[in-house]
Amino acid sequence: MSINSSTRLPVIKITDNEEFATHDTLAIEEPLEIRMEYGDTDERIIRSISVTMRTPGNDAELALGFLFTEGIIRQPEDVNSAKHCFIACTENKENIIQVSLKEGVEPVLHNTERNFYTTSSCGVCGKASINSIKTVSTYNNSITENRVSSNLLHALPSALQKHQKVFAATGGLHASALFTFDGELVLVKEDVGRHNALDKMIGAALNKNILPLNQHILLLSGRISFELVQKAAMAGITIIAAVGAPSSLAVQLAEEFNITLVGFLRDQRFNMYTKPERILLLKYEDSY
Repeated sequence: MSINSSTRLPVIKITDNEEFATHDTLAIEEPLEIRMEYGDTDERIIRSISVTMRTPGNDAELALGFLFTEGIIRQPEDVNSAKHCFIACTENKENIIQVSLKEGVEPVLHNTERNFYTTSSCGVCGKASINSIKTVSTYNNSITENRVSSNLLHALPSALQKHQKVFAATGGLHASALFTFDGELVLVKEDVGRHNALDKMIGAALNKNILPLNQHILLLSGRISFELVQKAAMAGITIIAAVGAPSSLAVQLAEEFNITLVGFLRDQRFNMYTKPERILLLKYEDSY
């Protein structure tokens, strides 16, 4: 099946008060329903877990990442399959993903007690408190001996930009990227929703079986919100950098989880909000 992440639509452009008709490339936004199948072989249960607005593509990774970062599943071995609901569904098949858990695996469903309808900018709407996140986190981010240089951080945004294919065409997508401490790009995912882009990336990391991600740097193309720090903490990430600003609650959560948080990473500058000891500051002449 061919997946389209963008589309061409008619638009009227105005330049110097002159108008002309043309077409513009826009990012596609469509709903995705995440369903989960679990239980004994002769008593399988299918339950709708979430509906999120996303850019089509990497839907299975999005579903896996979402279920993991919300604490509903705990490890990749819990999952038997994750695929579009082509056989059991009669309509909107491409917008329904069904995750089947292995027999004997019980999902942690009390984490779904809040309403799991999310928009492309919502993410963690309704999450009760930081303590509720801490109770389901699998990894302890106490490792502090790993350090990265400021010069390496400065190089990451341009490295990400080279791989933002749909953003280059539309200007309308967020991206999450995973780098090693040597600056090697490991994964990059795009989506109209910033939390979806991160779920897609973490879902891909689950498939690659490389969690916890405590030997990697997470780079975000926009601002740092609470739900993004929460998802990163669930994956064991210890360094988050973003080209935008963090929220106050994002900083508070990063401090709680011993995560180094860097914001406004652009134009050879950045702010360090938490755990600055992981960043080795180099003067310009030190790099020569």
